[in-house]
Amino acid sequence: MSLIQILFYLLGFITLASAIFVAVTKNLVRSIFMFFITLFALAGLYVLALADFVAITQIVIYVGGILVLILFAFMLSGKETLTALQEQRKQFVSANKMVSFILAVLFFAVLVIMITRIGADNLAWVKNAVSNKNDITPNVNMTDNIGINLMTRYLLPFEVVSILLMIALIGAAHLSRKERVQ
Repeated sequence: MSLIQILFYLLGFITLASAIFVAVTKNLVRSIFMFFITLFALAGLYVLALADFVAITQIVIYVGGILVLILFAFMLSGKETLTALQEQRKQFVSANKMVSFILAVLFFAVLVIMITRIGADNLAWVKNAVSNKNDITPNVNMTDNIGINLMTRYLLPFEVVSILLMIALIGAAHLSRKERVQ
């Protein structure tokens, strides 16, 4: 086993284990911090897949923006809301959740069947790309080209997304504001 494979399995395990912990735990603080670990491990997987720009974007946008927004929402929410969330039923599977549980199991079964049957190494377009030496190799120009295109050709969509994120932040702050009693 090579070092890359060991890192892949380690980061994959960390990602899956922390994501399962986020979904299962009832403690919101621990869930938020395990989500932080999930996002960083996922960024590590992107680095291993030679998608360094996506990994950096993952860290900057999701860890730096979305997770901070979730932390603010948690800190600004009222004690009554947190108490109500903590007092929900402790059962993982109940009659109310049975439909969503069955759908999740079915989607997982479809995913496993597709992964086992597809044979990613034997796909014609993968063999064709390898035989023509048309595969992606890491180089410095990849990230440079993405950055240049993002700041020239795609500047307007980039700014629109930043404005939408700012509106979401202002909306979250407004919703979490406590109303004054008169």
